Amino acid sequence: MLTGISSRAWEHPADRGALIAMRRLRGFDTILRALSSMVHERGVRLELLGSAVRVDERQFGRLHRLLVEACTTLDAPSVPAMYVVADPYLNARTLGLDRPSIVVNSALVDLLSEEELRFVIGHELGHALSGHAVYQTMLEWILSLSGLLSAIPVGGIAFRVIQSALLEWSRKAELSADRAGLLATQDPQTAFRVHMQLASGGHLEDLDTTSFFAQGASYDADGDLRESFLKVTMLAEQTHPFAVIRATELRRWVESGEYTAYLSGAYPRREDDPTASVSDAARDAARGYATAFAQTGDALGKLVHDSAGVLGTLKGWWDERWGREG
Repeated sequence: MLTGISSRAWEHPADRGALIAMRRLRGFDTILRALSSMVHERGVRLELLGSAVRVDERQFGRLHRLLVEACTTLDAPSVPAMYVVADPYLNARTLGLDRPSIVVNSALVDLLSEEELRFVIGHELGHALSGHAVYQTMLEWILSLSGLLSAIPVGGIAFRVIQSALLEWSRKAELSADRAGLLATQDPQTAFRVHMQLASGGHLEDLDTTSFFAQGASYDADGDLRESFLKVTMLAEQTHPFAVIRATELRRWVESGEYTAYLSGAYPRREDDPTASVSDAARDAARGYATAFAQTGDALGKLVHDSAGVLGTLKGWWDERWGREG
């Protein structure tokens, strides 16, 4: 049990910086919550009550137990509602702002083992505890207006910038939730199996872990500048990173030592959240992107990393030459 753990513990640096900054905007999420609760959230709750199965001790009791255990492990202040919907796609999601609900598709329940389901539930609980639904709602509203706003010449450019930024945040939020799922499961191999299941459609018996991660390394390393731009283009409209890349990113987090440190109790505490520094979070985000560019082997990643290095060297020379402190 990770008593008093802050959501900052699992939040990806780019996600954490955005969340801390957003939380400092007094009244911002209050307005979003008010607008959502008037219509959207009530409608979602009624639709789930009328068309899905609410999980409790008597209905999908195994899932209810896993949810309670995940809430205990992550020291959640309350247990969110959870529903199972009849859906053939391998997916789960977290809906609602004031009272988040976890929705698990029946395909996942059929496919995954108990420990794998624990990871999925922990992933969704991470979304709820980080408050991702607030900003995900904003992204959904913007995407729903994409056709109208894109037709406005000047406003369309600003809209596309905001949309791209929110989509990038959404992809990083998924990496955050994967870390929460791992902290809830506390078994990296189980977490990796879930991504292997998602990538293969459930053919785990035909997969090899070493080959799977070698595939992820190949995605990072292969390709010239044209293929690098193709990667950027392919991800531009995606709310989630690719499954193979998510597994690779999660393994990197484990290998960084941060995950092991958290299990030993060296994690950020919820009581310190009000004093969390926006500037520190921004620096962490910058370091995170720099590390990601350094790790990639493709042409664009190297170009960006090398360019950043040149700019950093020039800044150091400028500061030294003119006596400015960094």
